[in-house]
Amino acid sequence: MDDRLIERAAALGVATEYENGARERVVVDPAVVQAILDELGDPTPAPPSVVRQGTRVEVGRGEILLEDGDIRPVDGALPDLPPGWHTLRTDGRERSLAVAPNGLPQVARTWGWMTQLYALHTSDSWGIGDYADLRAFVTRAARDDAGAVLVSPVSAGALTHPVRKSPYSPSSRRFLNALHLSVADIDEFRGADPDTQARVRALKPDLGARIDHDAVWQAKTAAFDLLQPRIPDLDTLDPALRDFATYSALAERHGPDWRAWPAELRHPASEHVARARRELVDRVGFHAWLQQRADEQLAAVHSAARGMSVGVIHDLPVGVDPGGADGWSLQDVLATRCTVGAPPDAFSPLGQDWVLPPFRPNALAEAGYLPFRDMIRAILAHGDGIRVDHVAGLWRLWWIPPGESPDRGTYVHYDAEAMLGVLLLEAHRAGAVVIGEDLGTVPEYVTDTLQERGVLSCAVAWFQRDREGDPLPSDRYPAQAAASISTHDLPTAPGFLAGEHVRVRTELGLLTDPEREARAAVEERAAIVKMLADEGLVGETATTEEIVLALHEFIALTPCALVFAAPPDLVGELRQPNLPGTVDQYPNWRLPLPVTVDELFDHPAVRAAVARLRAR
Repeated sequence: MDDRLIERAAALGVATEYENGARERVVVDPAVVQAILDELGDPTPAPPSVVRQGTRVEVGRGEILLEDGDIRPVDGALPDLPPGWHTLRTDGRERSLAVAPNGLPQVARTWGWMTQLYALHTSDSWGIGDYADLRAFVTRAARDDAGAVLVSPVSAGALTHPVRKSPYSPSSRRFLNALHLSVADIDEFRGADPDTQARVRALKPDLGARIDHDAVWQAKTAAFDLLQPRIPDLDTLDPALRDFATYSALAERHGPDWRAWPAELRHPASEHVARARRELVDRVGFHAWLQQRADEQLAAVHSAARGMSVGVIHDLPVGVDPGGADGWSLQDVLATRCTVGAPPDAFSPLGQDWVLPPFRPNALAEAGYLPFRDMIRAILAHGDGIRVDHVAGLWRLWWIPPGESPDRGTYVHYDAEAMLGVLLLEAHRAGAVVIGEDLGTVPEYVTDTLQERGVLSCAVAWFQRDREGDPLPSDRYPAQAAASISTHDLPTAPGFLAGEHVRVRTELGLLTDPEREARAAVEERAAIVKMLADEGLVGETATTEEIVLALHEFIALTPCALVFAAPPDLVGELRQPNLPGTVDQYPNWRLPLPVTVDELFDHPAVRAAVARLRAR
């Protein structure tokens, strides 16, 4: 590889070689490196904009305007500063300076629930879980002394036909999903006359065996039209909200991918966009109104969690739809032509492409990490914690150049000290806990750093194994972790015990050796039951229901700071919420719980699990 290419790649954090999951050295094709460098542009050295509290950093002569308005002189190195977003004035220029805490406080040990919002439902639901359903769920959980509720992403989707179903591929991570608005829980409905209320209720879709996102949104928009919402004055809106609402209105006219719009509309600063905003003022205002109502309803969810030892924890997706609202408004800091994923490994020999554009590390640094801060701040606005999906992405992401397959990529490195610092600073300001999803092939230094800085790891029972591959005993689980039996991308507990994950993947032709997988599933089930028996939690002839209950008691026995139960595990649901590697072959993100929120918490298996979780 050319020395100049290697030098430029090093300056921009682009790996020219890496170690794969089998600990083998892989040399990256120079063409791949060059393609990614073309997307990053020239290296532009940026002065430090995020520092850890107490760190000695040379910044020159000038002054620092603290967040509280105090001014401190600086001559050379930074003085000791409190955590916060301050302003550094040196050499005739002004820039943001974030001072991050050294770490977060220890999380008081508690238990709680992890749930998929779309799957919840009550008698008032409109075919999909909404924010009122989530409030009911949190209220019932609090009544049982649960300390936390971890909810799937509530990030905004592009509400055009067809509606994107995955909560992990949002249009924006800074705004909320209006699809989950509760129609009966807005002021316009409560203040409507009885005849209008009756007409609105008549639009309510039934809950089917599969959630129909398009039918739900069609019914809700018809209801909103009847209710004649009070549209806000666009001049009073926060500029970021105005841009989001403008994108949403333009997407209705030109489609959800801004890259296919007329050229003059492809940047929010364009004068043509300003003209279109005036022409579409009613639709722009409508989308701003949706965000305001969603903001109010999530605030009510947050209020319902008062008294919990932790509260509501929101999930942060890895990225956004490249053609969506953030892709449009943040295109100056996103590499919208590249996508991120995972390199080839034993599970995915061809690699994975998640079709999500990454932040450009050099552009983030130039922007003082403010776009990253705004995203974290938005997630924490209505919560007491944040779960960061693929937390290793704060250190490095697998970039795939335009037009290439997932195996034709390489790692691009970020300033992890700055990225983690912003995350911890915002959590510190919000008094929030942070969970880092560090499952799969994650460098040891990532988990070690998270532990040092007070971030919880993830301890999923299916993955916790000793060196011989046997299930890990409860007393060997890490204390600084969030424990669960499974995740949304894995089989439910009943499904795992029944081998449903093997049956479904065999039926869909996703397995090369179904018989071997079936044998492995039987062996894994036997190992789990043996581990539970060794802990004195089940007998040799335990039923599936008894094993599932024992698994909940098992994770409660671990020293993990947070212990999460999941509703599907306890109500006998065999189907997992999402089957990786599929799109339309499997009903991903479309499976409602088989019971209502109240029926869930009154379910005998839930009552038994709650008793054991509370006791432990």
